Amino acid sequence: MRIATFNILHGRSPDDGRVDVDRLAAAVKSLDADVLGLQEVDRDQPRSLGADLTSVAAEAMGAPEHQFVAALSGTPGGTWMAATGEEQPGSASYGIALLSRYPVVSWRVVRLPALRTSVPLWSTWTHRPFMARDEPRVAVAAVLDGPFGEFTVCNTHLSFIPGWNALQLRRLVRSLTGTREPLVLLGDLNMAPAQAAKVTGMRSIASAATFPAPRPTRQIDHVLVRGAGLRATGPAEAVQLPLSDHRALVVSCDAG
Repeated sequence: MRIATFNILHGRSPDDGRVDVDRLAAAVKSLDADVLGLQEVDRDQPRSLGADLTSVAAEAMGAPEHQFVAALSGTPGGTWMAATGEEQPGSASYGIALLSRYPVVSWRVVRLPALRTSVPLWSTWTHRPFMARDEPRVAVAAVLDGPFGEFTVCNTHLSFIPGWNALQLRRLVRSLTGTREPLVLLGDLNMAPAQAAKVTGMRSIASAATFPAPRPTRQIDHVLVRGAGLRATGPAEAVQLPLSDHRALVVSCDAG
């Protein structure tokens, strides 16, 4: 079983600044993942040609089970509001997605606490402080009927604001108490491996630098596991693809 997480930057390539759905489809297909978590996913956004990027990825990887969950409704960087899950079909939205080749027993959405004020952060690019405003964050979980029996996978994209992302992660893990194990938590957590493991109490099964994509120096994308019955069969891969500012993180697993 191959598990992957990939922040797709709404399908855009930093090299040419374009969103090409065929390029996205080819990239997802090349990962050959059985379970895939995507972050920064567009649906019906002008900047991504009005495409449903979740459906594009699902068709490419052969995933009959998939769910897009909007974190915000409207245009990122423009006019938007926190998504509620009751948006009208065809309205522009942005969020995360979970895709599976295995049957889904049940789905669950967890909306994470939002930071409602701007906070001062230091920019490593300008070497100056700036006021940062975060966006809504959400998680999606599914109980899957996999090759080793039922297990839970949860995908999320946490805040980039230090401290607040840890609060969100604690809240998410707490909300998953009692879910069927093994539990796999994957996504762009915007924190280093040691902190992710400490906050969750979970073990990492994928260690590789994922950001920034051309020459990654940090791992902020993760695959964490709780409970017996799942282990990595070899080293994880941080796969550079012709889109996004992240590398995809892929790991092969079997029953442990």
